[in-house]
Amino acid sequence: MKFLQKLRAFVWSKHFLKHTIFIVLTYFVVVGILILYLDQYTNHGEKIDVPNVVGLRTEGAQSKLEALELKMEVLDSVYRPELPTGTIVSQDPLPTSKSLVSVKSGRVIRVQVSKKSRLVEMPSLIDKSERIAESILKNRGLKYRKNYVPSSEANGAVLRQLYNGREIKEGTKIPVGSVVTLVVGQNSASQPVELIDLNGLTISEAKARLSGISLHILVGLCDGCSTAADTTTAVIYSQSPEYLEGVTVSPGTTITVSAERR
Repeated sequence: MKFLQKLRAFVWSKHFLKHTIFIVLTYFVVVGILILYLDQYTNHGEKIDVPNVVGLRTEGAQSKLEALELKMEVLDSVYRPELPTGTIVSQDPLPTSKSLVSVKSGRVIRVQVSKKSRLVEMPSLIDKSERIAESILKNRGLKYRKNYVPSSEANGAVLRQLYNGREIKEGTKIPVGSVVTLVVGQNSASQPVELIDLNGLTISEAKARLSGISLHILVGLCDGCSTAADTTTAVIYSQSPEYLEGVTVSPGTTITVSAERR
């Protein structure tokens, strides 16, 4: 009983009440300040609609996002040769019109952009036959030209592989469509012949150009040709091996052409 009387007296004492009121006020002040800080820090209640930037160039998309106080980050590039370089092909998050989700200022919009060139690894072609080397390069989307050097032990084999005039090692990445120079060994008895550009010539003109040199022509396709006369006057629009300036081929090489009647 005496304990309860003392406890009641302490609770109702000015000293206890003063400290209790101080603690309660302190609590409300701290909580109030914290709520105000969080509201301001997190932009509570702010909603910004994410625009659609797919199809825009990076400069235009960045300006559009900055006007809304949003940021842009380019994640990577995607091989899309049909689009201008730097065109945005995807974004995260999606535009609000599709996702129905709004964001706050300062949000980073991550995008992927297009590029026209795609890189492939250079294979090792050393000691491979020129035919196999040609096939490997074609499968990787690379073009080639061949230079022949006298060789008695490596006839028809690739001795060196060059890109832009320099040796290129296996695994080096270069753009699709690049031209690789193959240095091929050849017996000194058979000198290489410079490849001739037959595109734009008629079949008869092409045969005349090749007469007297050790190259042959084969008509693989002739669009609109029904008679021998049609074939003779058809105009060549492609050839294999493809013509590149300075390319040489082995004597006796057959050039396969495609032509059309005009």
